[in-house]
Amino acid sequence: MASKETPSPGVSFVMPVLNEAGYVEAAIRSVLEQEYDGEKEVVLALGPSTDGTTETVLKLAKSDPRIRTVENPGADIPIGLNLAIKASRMPIVVRVDAHSELEPGYTEQAVATLLSTGAANVGGIMRARGRTPFQATVARAYNSPFGLGGARYHSGAVAGPAESAYLGVFRREALEKAGYFDETIRRGEDWELNLRIRRGGGEVWFDPKLKVTYWPRENWAKLVRQFFATGAWRAELVRRDKGRNPWRFYAPPVLVLSILASIVIGVLQLTGVLHGKLSLLFSAVYLAPIAYLLLVLAVSLFADRVRPWSLRLIFPLVLPTMHLSWGTGFLVGLIRGASGVNDTSRTE
Repeated sequence: MASKETPSPGVSFVMPVLNEAGYVEAAIRSVLEQEYDGEKEVVLALGPSTDGTTETVLKLAKSDPRIRTVENPGADIPIGLNLAIKASRMPIVVRVDAHSELEPGYTEQAVATLLSTGAANVGGIMRARGRTPFQATVARAYNSPFGLGGARYHSGAVAGPAESAYLGVFRREALEKAGYFDETIRRGEDWELNLRIRRGGGEVWFDPKLKVTYWPRENWAKLVRQFFATGAWRAELVRRDKGRNPWRFYAPPVLVLSILASIVIGVLQLTGVLHGKLSLLFSAVYLAPIAYLLLVLAVSLFADRVRPWSLRLIFPLVLPTMHLSWGTGFLVGLIRGASGVNDTSRTE
């Protein structure tokens, strides 16, 4: 990647951690096992975990001097990221999620792309995977263009400039220039930071050669809470930034509104308030929910026939859960803002 005259730049891996006992050790090992010529360090921002995560991390740190920790008592992700970044020392900063694992060769490829393109931030593809039938089904939704709207880092695309990047491999000076992560944002902080980087003249680059394994939430309740919070904070970002926002942000809330409208019209028809030609006219409101239901069933049962039926039958539960939770959260956030909305799937 680099000649003897131009040694590989040092890399700091930063990771906010809260209640990740089942994942954090694998995440850390995926970092330490990266084959990279430059100096490496891992800085973890430890939230107040209650499941043994902190003990696991401290045990690993005791056995490896490359691992350091900082306290993040409030457990907010952007605050933890900033604490870890400011405690780190290297010119390249790699964000890592405790629910993820870097694929072999990730660091070498990312730094090479960063240097060759001159970009401020580089990211690649999130490859969701699951250990249980439910988690595997959620992973399928993450990886599907019908699940999360076909963003580059979910569906893949050719290398080139991008709106945002999954996790991210940053030049330290780009983070400093942008002012680090916005600590008032609890979800979507990466998209907002990349927006400021681009507006400041920096480039965000997508490289499909970069791949990260991501482990989704393990049960339905956690999935609902995660996606509601994500939707609410996405709406908060829309409120703050009056500029152009991708159309995919608005599809889930429109779906939620169409379902609510269908329920209202159905009640009015059943009670006789709406009847005759007027009732027939308003029945058009049912078209969107029916079309969505048919699409979900088609994607669930026929789009991936190599999967066993047991997993295909879970998909009609998972996909609407993600869309409707996100859309409901978006509407709440759009109406009153996202202040006070937390992702409790990480704490409960």
